[in-house]
Amino acid sequence: MNIELVLVPYEDKTVLSQLIQLYRYDSSEFDGHVLNKHGLYLYKYFDHQWSDEYRRPFIIEVDGEIAGFVLISLDVPKEHLKWSTAEKSHVVSEFFIMRKYRRKGVGRKVAHLLFERFTGTWEVRQTAANQPAYTFWKQVISQYTNHAYQENRLQNENWNGPVFVFESGN
Repeated sequence: MNIELVLVPYEDKTVLSQLIQLYRYDSSEFDGHVLNKHGLYLYKYFDHQWSDEYRRPFIIEVDGEIAGFVLISLDVPKEHLKWSTAEKSHVVSEFFIMRKYRRKGVGRKVAHLLFERFTGTWEVRQTAANQPAYTFWKQVISQYTNHAYQENRLQNENWNGPVFVFESGN
């Protein structure tokens, strides 16, 4: 199984837009997202993926077929982080593996590819209600770091859920 992370150029933003619809539908049971009057899920930071220098939108491909996407932010300053005390951290903003590819090691491999490509401090968060995401990230990060990570639970007006903080590339 050949797994690749392909940076999404602006010209292909409609592909990412369609995948975000699937992702929002899939996660709506946990985070309460609702359709707008046009039958679409909105994503506030969609166009920011190409206008903010620190954001990176990736399509996940398995053997040349689209299998999901991941949105990350690189070198986010400490004042914009939820828990990390590092001066700058990388953040997994959104992570989606299509059902066809789940429980086959694709998500774990993609996470490891990201952690190796962008070394440094990482902050990975999940909403409190999304137990499957929590279980996935706890296993992936535990394995990747050999249990060398911090897990915190944050609840305030901006965030409610677990936050993992760890170092990659060590």
